[in-house]
Amino acid sequence: MAQSRPAILAEGLEKSYGETRALDGLDLEVEEGTVLGLLGPNGAGKTTAVRILTTLLKPDAGRAEVAGVDVVGQAGELRSRIGLTGQYAAVDEYLTGRENLEMVGRLYHLPKSYARRRADELLERFDLTGAASRLAKTYSGGMRRRLDLAASLVFSPPVLFLDEPTTGLDPRSRLAMWEIIGELVSGGTTLLLTTQYLDEADRLADRIAVVDAGRVIAEGTADDLKARVGGERLEVTVTEGGDLDAAARVLRSYAMGVTEGGEGNVRADADRRQVSATVEGGARLLAAVVRDLDFAGVQLDDLGLRRPTLDDVFLSLTGRAAEQEAEDPARPEQADKGEEREIA
Repeated sequence: MAQSRPAILAEGLEKSYGETRALDGLDLEVEEGTVLGLLGPNGAGKTTAVRILTTLLKPDAGRAEVAGVDVVGQAGELRSRIGLTGQYAAVDEYLTGRENLEMVGRLYHLPKSYARRRADELLERFDLTGAASRLAKTYSGGMRRRLDLAASLVFSPPVLFLDEPTTGLDPRSRLAMWEIIGELVSGGTTLLLTTQYLDEADRLADRIAVVDAGRVIAEGTADDLKARVGGERLEVTVTEGGDLDAAARVLRSYAMGVTEGGEGNVRADADRRQVSATVEGGARLLAAVVRDLDFAGVQLDDLGLRRPTLDDVFLSLTGRAAEQEAEDPARPEQADKGEEREIA
């Protein structure tokens, strides 16, 4: 039996903006009906990858297919098979919510009656029926984001790209968006999600690809990636004026991967008065650690043990946090004007 092709396939994608190399041989593969979470700090190349995969930019090298269609050679055909929700809600502020959705339907050459019916269905699904006749400029940020996502679903695309869809939303709106995304995937939609929120990827993605400096540096399920970090994190918070160095010395004796004279997996944060170390068999060590800290005269406000998170994965793989800012040339407000003229 022949193996079906991935819904999204990218091989060796490269893209530069002047001296800035946004993509440096990016490879991606997303199976049909699954969610790939694309993680990376700003400037890692996530948005550039999405813009290439959705035909908004042409790669300098490499190739990509989405829904079995080449993103460069068959760009016009591909646009009828995909949906895109970007980082900034792309709605017409001077149209009502219903008019925005009907306009999208007409742009895709849907019959007028069907476009109107589809708009009403989506307004109800995204809890916007009560605001359907209001101008979009009166909508809150969360409402605009829901309207934007609804617009990308007017023609029920088999493949959907969400580029940081919950950026700037309040916690309640983020949870509502997560529920909607879950429903889409349950209905068979293939989804590529870029995000800086690691809890978002942990909850929604079947697989995660970590991108840094324009290439994938790690890929797997959330559990796979966490297992790469290894061990558990033992964290202690010393009292005000407490001896942070003494606490670090105690935890160093229990930490994994500590070389002679080295720090290993021990981190100290003076501002938070906290020391943490990667340990193995943490629950069995707690009593001994407390005893040694007491013997060293270290007074504590808190002591805890936690499993690795995607934050730990990020720090381990990239040496920086996911929310760290860096210039991303593919963002609309930063894009080089010459590159903008390339958009098909």
